[in-house]
Amino acid sequence: MKRLLLIALLFFQATSSLFSQIVLSEDDKRALIDQMKKEIMDSLRKDPEIKALLLDENKNVYKKPEKSTPFAWGDFSWTQGNDRRSTRFLHSKYFTGDVTIDCNYNLNFNFPIDHTNVGSTATFRANEFNISYIEAGGDFHYKGVRGRLMLQYGTRATGVPRNDNTPLKGQFDLYTALRFVTEAYAGYHFNAMHGINIDVGMFKSYVGLLSYNNFENWNYQPSYTSDNTPWFFTGIRMQMHPTDRMKFELWLINGWQTYAMFNEAPGVGIQWDYRPKEWVKILASVYGGFDTPNTPGRFRFHSDNSVLIRYFNNPNKGFFNKGAFTFTADVGFEQGGGVVAFGGDSITPSQNFLSLMFSHRLWFGKKGKFAWTFGGGVIDNPGRYLALLPTGNGILTQNPGDQFQAWDASTGIQWMPNENTTIGIEFVTRHSSVPYFAGRGGVTSPNGWNAPIGNPTGYVADLVTSENRLIFSSIFRF
Repeated sequence: MKRLLLIALLFFQATSSLFSQIVLSEDDKRALIDQMKKEIMDSLRKDPEIKALLLDENKNVYKKPEKSTPFAWGDFSWTQGNDRRSTRFLHSKYFTGDVTIDCNYNLNFNFPIDHTNVGSTATFRANEFNISYIEAGGDFHYKGVRGRLMLQYGTRATGVPRNDNTPLKGQFDLYTALRFVTEAYAGYHFNAMHGINIDVGMFKSYVGLLSYNNFENWNYQPSYTSDNTPWFFTGIRMQMHPTDRMKFELWLINGWQTYAMFNEAPGVGIQWDYRPKEWVKILASVYGGFDTPNTPGRFRFHSDNSVLIRYFNNPNKGFFNKGAFTFTADVGFEQGGGVVAFGGDSITPSQNFLSLMFSHRLWFGKKGKFAWTFGGGVIDNPGRYLALLPTGNGILTQNPGDQFQAWDASTGIQWMPNENTTIGIEFVTRHSSVPYFAGRGGVTSPNGWNAPIGNPTGYVADLVTSENRLIFSSIFRF
């Protein structure tokens, strides 16, 4: 076979010399030579032995293609709760870095004297500039071994963990130990199906449509559905990709947005992420656990379900580039320990969670660097077991059967001059059936200060049933 290859190459050289003697234009000679070369090489490649000689072992183009990376076949940068960046500044063979700086000015038209915003996991200070979220860290990867460490600072580092009561159980201060961590896990990637990952540690939550990182969201202030579902949890996670269009995640965790465990049994969860086409995404999550202090017999169930549709896509053409919307429906309940899921009475009240959320977004301007989003939602949560209770003195109770209904709406415009920057302005109106939001008197003390400047003793929070806010935000991520 080696001789055959050598003869073919010598023949090609001879014919090249022959054509050089024929009176033809240089372009015609080159075309004839290229055609003969292609025919000879194509014929030789059909022979297995010749094919083995022609191929470099390190660049074997006949090697069976690797299974495609999940969801890499399409452009999903348009989806709510998804990173739109296509490149990474901090990337190497073993480490990919990630840094976010999120600042806002949250103008609350109730003008609370203590500058405290309540009932939100996105904004915590009112009527002043605030560094809401700084996240820094990245992913480690080497021959299947994987790990992620993301540290957080800013008001979210204290505002989000306060909704977890498990650090009050037992000794050692989990708030101090873990509140500055958003994600920390180690695991392994298996090349089965289209990839299987098994990780152990602390994760950003799978329940809910919106991302923990507001850079990935269409709107800055989440609607009640997302605001009242968990942002983090601790345990073990398995991700399975049976195809490049589908993902299943299985969870065994300490509990619903917890560092530790409320009782003696862990919580379990599953998520299904399906993207059959580039213009549609279906996301469904289910959780079950025992998450009430001193009530080990009370079971919590929650289901979160979203559909995302991009109904219009005309990139880089016309005034409007893309149009998309999302719809989310949640249903949950608690059962046992003196409450029932539905149909309760004054002795054994009902505790459940029903909510709807809708968002619509239009991208416009040159290359879609501007976007307008509007949406809103409703919530009914008797028992208030998931409601974000206001901070300060005289807060709402969470007794079985306590009623809580609320609705919200928002509209905002974002300017995205590049893949790493988002600047936005957003108007939010929120309303509740019971006094819930900080009024003019705030939630801290008569003069709005804690001791020693103020005296919070005996002060009852000034709570009202509505608030209107204007949020200016600037987020940079690289």
